[in-house]
Amino acid sequence: MKIKVEGCIGCGACLGVAPEVFVMNDDGMSTPKAEKVSAEHEESAREAMEVCPVGAISEVEE
Repeated sequence: MKIKVEGCIGCGACLGVAPEVFVMNDDGMSTPKAEKVSAEHEESAREAMEVCPVGAISEVEE
């Protein structure tokens, strides 16, 4: 699965549930660690989408 982050406010909620998927960039905003999320981390990536308070994380069609 591929994900994108647009409109991040830097709250870190995604890192709280999926630190294996996300990292904070130099601007203090979340970004995916890799272009594609591995199958073993898809569930936590989807959980991060749900907990994001501004809906900044979405799945991208492959």
